[in-house]
Amino acid sequence: MENRILMKGNHAVSEGAIQAGCLAYFGYPITPQNEITAYMAKRMGEEGRIFIQAESEIAAINMVFGASLAGARAMTSSSSPGISLKQEGISYMVGCELPGVIVNIQRGGPGLGNISGAQGDYFQATRGGGHGDYYLIVLAPASVQEMYDLAGEAFDLADKYRNPVIVLADGILGQMLEPVNIVKQNSRVNYRTKKDWILDGCKGRKPRMVRSLLMDEGALEVHNWKLNEKYEMMRKSEVRVEKENLEDAELVLVGYGTSARICKEAMETARQRGMRVGLVRPITLWPFPEKVIAKNADRLKGFLVVEMSLGQMVEDVRLGASGKCPVYFYGRPGGGIPEVDVILDKIEKILR
Repeated sequence: MENRILMKGNHAVSEGAIQAGCLAYFGYPITPQNEITAYMAKRMGEEGRIFIQAESEIAAINMVFGASLAGARAMTSSSSPGISLKQEGISYMVGCELPGVIVNIQRGGPGLGNISGAQGDYFQATRGGGHGDYYLIVLAPASVQEMYDLAGEAFDLADKYRNPVIVLADGILGQMLEPVNIVKQNSRVNYRTKKDWILDGCKGRKPRMVRSLLMDEGALEVHNWKLNEKYEMMRKSEVRVEKENLEDAELVLVGYGTSARICKEAMETARQRGMRVGLVRPITLWPFPEKVIAKNADRLKGFLVVEMSLGQMVEDVRLGASGKCPVYFYGRPGGGIPEVDVILDKIEKILR
């Protein structure tokens, strides 16, 4: 059953989590994601579920750890500095193979920075972020509808791999209003399926243990190789990417989230002017769609990567291109928004 309504991005990701069966939400206020906490405070109560405004970001991620350990679908959200504080808990969750969803509505940085939308957390999200040797699936919505859809997908993927998943958006998407199709949860997977690893009391069964402290000789290495098998499965099975006008493109724009929306307008305008420009929009930032980059690199005049940062995803594009064609970059850090006219000017200079 669908219900199309006008929603803000922060509300859409919240409702998407609720419809996906989020049973516990733990948050702490920070702009520009505060509407998530406020929305969940109201809606989780209406659904008879758990909402706690924790005393800190550190407390919130550890509450997610505990709820997941007991078998609940659990989520936390924050914005850039708050996500930094959660990194130790996220690493512990990976080590214990616990699912969970973390929403990051990015703001300008480094430090406290400002409250403008930005994309400076790509490295943190796609390179693990905390201590140790691990990866998270990172989903990057580019519309309010995708804020809703990818919240649900994040829970499914987290459960599938027993690994935390990040939804990485930005302050612009969080505050944006667009129509959203709300799909009721009875159309989704059965998220209440009993999990055979949770700690729910051992009456009538053998005791279980979930831990990441492995001190026996060689035990941690064995565990890391086991985790790596999951990462390889993710790389093979979970890449999501949108491709437009690649068939005849001479130059391909690459952007995610809000930057991808700007790139799309630039691509359409460039094509109206007779320039053969395509677009690659990674939806999974990890695993990154490197094969799409590699497949097209040897026939292009180049890729132009657009980010709301000093340049982070551009490194993954360069790795995918493997020197087969130039990789250009245009970025604006600290809350700056890339401009279509500047992108068009760069396209013209590259194709000239």
